[in-house]
Amino acid sequence: MPDIPFSIDLAFPTCIPHKYDRHLERRLSSMEGMFLDTQAFKELQSKGDSLMYEVYEIHRPEIPGELLSGISIVHPGKVGNEFFMTKGHFHSVLETAEIYYCLKGEGVMIMENPEGDTSIEPLVPGKILYVPPRWAHRSVCTGRQNDLVTFFIYPGNAGHDYGTIIKRGFRKLIVDSTDGYKSIDNPNWKTG
Repeated sequence: MPDIPFSIDLAFPTCIPHKYDRHLERRLSSMEGMFLDTQAFKELQSKGDSLMYEVYEIHRPEIPGELLSGISIVHPGKVGNEFFMTKGHFHSVLETAEIYYCLKGEGVMIMENPEGDTSIEPLVPGKILYVPPRWAHRSVCTGRQNDLVTFFIYPGNAGHDYGTIIKRGFRKLIVDSTDGYKSIDNPNWKTG
């Protein structure tokens, strides 16, 4: 993008931007070790490499003063009793925040900080969610048929720390229940 004001149009009902710089696809194979039910993971993987979520990025320089943004689409589905979700991340610059605006679908944002605090916030169309500095975050699609679509924006120099989540996991998991969903403690969560 040039260094001049610009706008991005979204194609409704999909919410995919008309112009974007990068399209990431995260498939089941890239989420190994993130779901509690490893047997259900293997069974689903034997049926193909399911597309779990996509990200459409609007590129800007990754420097202070810039804002990076895009669209995240988490598709409906489950691995065992756990809903499809994003990998989740801290920011490399831990003291940076992020804003999410839910455009479509339903889900939750799981958040936790290094001190052990956790928060789970619902995502429904029209909801704006502020993720404070120091909080890891993961989007989960709890809808049975529709994608969870969010617009995100964060500081250009924030970076992504996926490694901590891959190593430790999240303290809480979102699983299916008769009332829609519930959060449970992750028995595989690791300290440090």
